[in-house]
Amino acid sequence: MPPSPTSPDRDLVAAVLAATPGAFERLVAQYQGLCWHILVRLVRNPEDARELCQETFLRTYQRLPEFRFESALKTWIGHIAYSLGVRFLQQRRLALETTVAGEEGEWLLAQQAADEDVELLASQRQAHARVHAELARLPPLQQLLVTLYHLDELSIAEIAQVTGRPENTIKVYLLRARLRLRGALADPTEQTA
Repeated sequence: MPPSPTSPDRDLVAAVLAATPGAFERLVAQYQGLCWHILVRLVRNPEDARELCQETFLRTYQRLPEFRFESALKTWIGHIAYSLGVRFLQQRRLALETTVAGEEGEWLLAQQAADEDVELLASQRQAHARVHAELARLPPLQQLLVTLYHLDELSIAEIAQVTGRPENTIKVYLLRARLRLRGALADPTEQTA
């Protein structure tokens, strides 16, 4: 749903276009986290992601007069970042949707026990690290979609605008990613029972 005529997006865009001091810096500060999440998940290299973030905001600045509020500013900037990341992968002939090395084999689909006992609470930090490690093992596209949906809290519709992929395709990728994560994080002692 496009922003209303008096939305913060419109105010920010108007301020940037009017060259109001600090306006573009506010725009960058507001959307740099989203840009970073998209690019670091796609290209998997912090230095490349930093350069692509800079390129994203350079292109945002150059194309801002063309922005017509047909989507939220967040998804428009996200789409620019996504497009640059995909182009980067294509130029280096890297796959966006394939699995990464070491992911062969069947994924376990058993669910972890939901009981919160003292031992589980004591190992929260370790579990958090495992989740991030397993997230990093997902193919770049699945990793990106999980990040956008769960960390950046974008809706399926917003993710579709960012990536240009159909909403149903995004739902399928999210489901696959969740199943892979669930299987990878399942307690092996539960598998033998």
